[in-house]
Amino acid sequence: MEFFCYHRDRPDSLALREELLEEHWSYMDRYAKEMVARGPTFTDDGDTPSGSVHIVDLPDPAAARAFAFDEPGYQAGVYRDVMLRRWRNTLGRTMWDFPGGRTGGSRYLVLGLGTGRAADLAGQPARDELIAYGPLLSDDGTTWLGTAVLLRAPDPETARTVLTPERYADIEVHTWEFGGRR
Repeated sequence: MEFFCYHRDRPDSLALREELLEEHWSYMDRYAKEMVARGPTFTDDGDTPSGSVHIVDLPDPAAARAFAFDEPGYQAGVYRDVMLRRWRNTLGRTMWDFPGGRTGGSRYLVLGLGTGRAADLAGQPARDELIAYGPLLSDDGTTWLGTAVLLRAPDPETARTVLTPERYADIEVHTWEFGGRR
């Protein structure tokens, strides 16, 4: 079962985040084989971390909750909240399989928070720019709650167009980069 996990930073937690970076990476290293994608998001200035994305393949919702809430930064108070949802990998690959690699171009997390009938369930035509793409689902995998996308795009406005705006209550766009050890 794949899960999308987005830890959003608490205001003024940068020093604590930096202090715990090695602990965070060591914790994530334990999940290296299960990881589909990972990496930090940034504020509009592009320099200040604002959150941490992990898409991971785990046995069940209980294992996903343990993954999200045992994370050292969460335990120490770095994050203000956590979005944890079932997710389906419609591209069938990890971020490390992305043909565009780790560098070159701007990268974004696009979150579409759904309402009503499911939308945008399949990857869009610009598949070569998609790093990870899939629906956000309820714990039992039956109810569509939105869509999470990691992609390369020239700017946030272009990134936003990967989703059909009228099908979502809200669409968030966050600057994102490949995470993990280099």
